[in-house]
Amino acid sequence: MPLPLPAQPTALRTSAWRRGLWAWPFVLALIFSSTVGRWLQWSDEQEREEDRRTLIADVLTLESRMSEWLAREDNEVKLLASVLPRQVNDALLLRERTVVEGLRRLWVSVTVIDSGNRLLAHVPQQTQHPDGSSTGASSDDRGLSAHLSTPVRGGGRLIVRFAPASLLRLTVPWWISRKYDVRLVDDYGQRIAATGDALPTAGRQSYRVSMDPHMPDAFLELTARDVRPPWWRTLPMGLMVVFVILSAAASWTLRRQMREVVSAEARWRTEAAWRRAIEDSLTVGLRGRDVHGRLVHVNRAFCSLVGFTPEQLLGQLPPMPYWLPDAVEDSMQRHLRNMAGNAPRDGYEARWQHANGAPIDVMIFESPLVDAHGAHMGWMGSIVDITERKRSQEREARQLEALANQARLTTLGEVASALAHQLNQPLAAIAAYNAGVLRSLESLQVQSPLVLDALGRESEQIAEAGRIVQRIRSFLTRRAPQPEPCQLTEIVQLALSLLRRDLARQSILMQTHATDKLPLVLADPVLVEQVLINLVRNAADALTGVVEPRIELVVGRAGPHFVRVDVNDNGCGLGGRGIQELATPFHSTKQDGMGMGLSICRSIIEAHHGALEAGQSTLGGACLSFTLPVDLTQEPP
Repeated sequence: MPLPLPAQPTALRTSAWRRGLWAWPFVLALIFSSTVGRWLQWSDEQEREEDRRTLIADVLTLESRMSEWLAREDNEVKLLASVLPRQVNDALLLRERTVVEGLRRLWVSVTVIDSGNRLLAHVPQQTQHPDGSSTGASSDDRGLSAHLSTPVRGGGRLIVRFAPASLLRLTVPWWISRKYDVRLVDDYGQRIAATGDALPTAGRQSYRVSMDPHMPDAFLELTARDVRPPWWRTLPMGLMVVFVILSAAASWTLRRQMREVVSAEARWRTEAAWRRAIEDSLTVGLRGRDVHGRLVHVNRAFCSLVGFTPEQLLGQLPPMPYWLPDAVEDSMQRHLRNMAGNAPRDGYEARWQHANGAPIDVMIFESPLVDAHGAHMGWMGSIVDITERKRSQEREARQLEALANQARLTTLGEVASALAHQLNQPLAAIAAYNAGVLRSLESLQVQSPLVLDALGRESEQIAEAGRIVQRIRSFLTRRAPQPEPCQLTEIVQLALSLLRRDLARQSILMQTHATDKLPLVLADPVLVEQVLINLVRNAADALTGVVEPRIELVVGRAGPHFVRVDVNDNGCGLGGRGIQELATPFHSTKQDGMGMGLSICRSIIEAHHGALEAGQSTLGGACLSFTLPVDLTQEPP
């Protein structure tokens, strides 16, 4: 039967105010348009006022410039009047340098009259000078003119006439003439001079200022050439009108679209709620990544697996917080392989780290993530926690290995016990033959010290071999060692005497250091001697190929209740391996080793209530040490 759909939340139901949301864009468009229109009006007023201030500033600046120019001309006229003699004629007047320069620059004519207003000298507009230059005014100087006047000696006056048009041409900058129509007008507004054709003043701003005192009854007037249209006829206002019309059309379209969106949103929320419920009910972790490896989706099972919240994971780029710190490079290589689309189709195993630091083993299955158009947009991964399964497999493997080692140890013990039992008779026969040889030599009265000493040493070694066989049988039959008070240095010297020839053959330097007045230890001398022999032989084997091989044996106190023996060498070292790994049964670092030497040594030392250790030697190689308990009955308090 079909599953019932969840009830629609009350907050998602269509209300009256929500149905009217489509009109808000149009209302806001009207408010925005009216605000823009008001701003355009205010801005137009401000710009007109700013243009007015600029116009006034330009008129005053130009008036100041023209006044300065006329002041300089007036000074030139006064200077000329001061140097003219009482009797002056046209030729004399024309020879004055000031007159020549003035006519070239601005002046139209220069006239000198006496006190009765009779003409004494006059330089016309067109005069040919001896140097060939012309002092006449240009064509734009013909017409209305102004003059400058100053008294001369004898009561007469010097009158200089100039053209206002030339004054404008010399003083008005190019940018002023391009921006404004510059004119000189009289009291009645009649034009005296201008920079161009007269422009109509309708719609244009203008301003005039008096030219007193140099040009009485004359005014400088500037009229703007550009006509500023009113603000309601500008392009922004037209765009606002179009904007309002388009907003009305868009709001009407939005009204229809909102009804469809509300319906689609309700269906989408229902589907999303169902999908989230299904994902949260899964025990498999899900993670989604984009094409760059960024986490874009995780479910509840994935967050529980790695111990991080969705806020801590979403948006993260590699390296991820759940990667092992000491395996970041391997994880990055695997990530790049997966991003390239080369992830195994059957999944792959990985080891991550929980937020609390605990390692977790996972199985990951990757699949491409595509959108509605079929375009690749990332990868979706399914993660299964296989930590317990891996632990179970490891426990089973360790149990099987332990059972196999136990079976091999049992078999080895049986073989060793049988060998020890079978070796007793040959050793007894050898001892008997050796004793018979000694008695025969004595009866023959052979006095060869070398032969007798060799046979005596042979008897001692045969006896020692017999004791070793007996102790091995006792050890393999789980009988306790036979401890007795003994001097550890003597055991060391005895063990080294047996190995001296082998060490000399390998050119190994053997050094022994013992603390004075060492106490007696409670140990089985034969078993301890075998431990020493095994450790020294292992050190000698590790020195193969070493230049200047060296073994150092140190015997000293290890606290008030133990004596310690250190076997140091300058070989290749242990490679980071500890005593737990080295003393594992059937574990050997030699190609032809059985892996039982250190295991038996550890068992012997622990049977004496001591400890076997391994570490770094001060000589640069390995250091294997063991401790034995002190015989407290023999040591004084």
